[in-house]
This record gives sequence, structure tokens and C-alpha cells, in this order.
Amino acid sequence: MSPSAPLESQRIRREIREGRIAGTSRGLAHGFVQCNLAILPKQYAFDFLLYCQRNQRSCPVLEVTDPGSPVPKKLAPGADLRTDCARYAIYRDGVRVEDRQDITDLWRDDLVSFLIGSGITIDGPLERAGVPTHKDRWVLRTTIPTEPAGPFRGDLIVTMRWLSAQQALTATQVTSRFPFNHGAPIHIGDPAAIGADLKAPLFGPPVPPAPKDIVPVFWACGVTPQSAAENARLPFFIAHAPAHSFITDMPSEAMMNP
Repeated sequence: MSPSAPLESQRIRREIREGRIAGTSRGLAHGFVQCNLAILPKQYAFDFLLYCQRNQRSCPVLEVTDPGSPVPKKLAPGADLRTDCARYAIYRDGVRVEDRQDITDLWRDDLVSFLIGSGITIDGPLERAGVPTHKDRWVLRTTIPTEPAGPFRGDLIVTMRWLSAQQALTATQVTSRFPFNHGAPIHIGDPAAIGADLKAPLFGPPVPPAPKDIVPVFWACGVTPQSAAENARLPFFIAHAPAHSFITDMPSEAMMNP
């Protein structure tokens, strides 16, 4: 790659901005940090930041923008948070009212954007370590309470993967090196121990019976702060749509412990 050539992350964002990519960010720009996105009015920003600080496993904040600025100056200086996610979810009074590919016309001078580490970032390292990531993954509610802050509260949301015992060990070793992308699993084994609701995943049909010799492995999930914002019933809130994370220019290795 020549010194002037764009990064893969920049190329992908340009294609998203121009409408040529509209699907999930999974599998795109491996090697670059992906982030969950939360955009809310400044009057709620301190309480939301406090909520994230109190629940860092599920809400690892990587950057907070200045009010009114759509540019993540640290993670992707040339990006525009109004156009560079493939799909945005718009909430009013805690209800998801519509999805959009562009939120430029909804932008306001009081909006603050939070970029929160996403587990999609670790798909590449897991794949390289021999742990498959393209299937057998669900997002579930648990009965583990998060620590509230202001109007933000709710139970922990987790990502569950089915893995063999050896894959679970490898995945634990790999993900523990990425504390800003949810880190190591919070639980391995019986879903009932954390109240994980297999009958009602947040997305998709109920979880089928586990195959033989498979272990359920659970990670804290970045849907947790989004759920807390829904529970707060903010008059206006924007998030990335599920699995449509924001792709940064930060190499994954920069967020990895030795």
C-alpha cells in the first residue's frame, strides 16, 4: 500500500457513505476497532457517561465527541458519524420509531456521540485463533442488574456463543487481551446461572437445543447501554442498528494487551 492509499477502514466507510454497503459490519475491515454508537442530547450526556463508567465491561467508552460535532477526532478524524454507519436506529421516548442510512437532517448542535467498544472487533483475532464467529451467536437479556446512573438503568445484555471446550479456552485467552472490547467472558456454562433468556433473544428466533459437547460462553454486550437508554425513555436518542457498528481507523492491536 502506498503512503497515500486509504486505509481499508476508510474505504469501507466511503462505500457506506455512498450507499454501496448497507448490510452488517461483521466481516468488514478486520484489523480495525469497531464501535457501538450512542448519540443523545447534551443534557443527558453526563449521566450516560457515568453509567458507562460504572459498567465498563459492557460499556467501554473509547471516545466522546464535542457537542454538535459529528467527527470522532481520536478514532477516525476524517469520518462523519451522521453518514458512516450503514444503518441507524432512531428512538423517541424510548421507542424505536424508524431506521435510517443517513441522519444528517436529524443532527442538532446539542448532540453528543459516544463510541463504545464492540465485540465485533475481536472476530478477526478469534478467527485467526481457530474460533469460528460466523454462526451460533445470540444476544440475550440476563437478570444481572447493572449499576444505574441518573435515568439510565437495566439488566446486563450478553452475547452468547456456542463453542467446544477447547474453543472456549482459546476464546477466553484471546478476548481477555481486549478489555476495551468487553474482555474475557463473564460466564461459561449454565445459562440459568445468569438468568439468560434463551427463549427470547433480542434478535431472531429462540435459541435451539445446544449440540452435544458444546459449551455456552457469555460476554458482556454493547447493547447494554442502548437498552439502558431505551429504559430512560429519552425524548430523542440515536444508536447504530444491531450489527451495523461504526468502523474506526484504530488498529485492533492498539487496543490489545500484550
